[in-house]
Amino acid sequence: MAEILEIIMLICFGFSWPLNVVKAYKARTTKGKSLWFICLILLGYVAGITSKFVNPVFMAEIGHKWYVLFFYFLNFFMVSLDLCMYFRNLSLDKKRNNENK
Repeated sequence: MAEILEIIMLICFGFSWPLNVVKAYKARTTKGKSLWFICLILLGYVAGITSKFVNPVFMAEIGHKWYVLFFYFLNFFMVSLDLCMYFRNLSLDKKRNNENK
């Protein structure tokens, strides 16, 4: 049951991040975004992934439970895209600021 709830959490986050990436792409600005927040989320996913690899019970059953790690890696990838959008938009913000001077 715990694994099903964990997967539901990961799926909910998984649907949220692509929407956030698209929103950031369209916004073309870092206003309202927090680099620290994105980095903390990435760190959380690294901790979650690592916890799976160091858990001997999970690793013994990885053939049957690989999908949990799949969702962790998928979400990590989506948050990484959001991080890329942050730096893209930061560059666009700087360019706009230089043009207005």
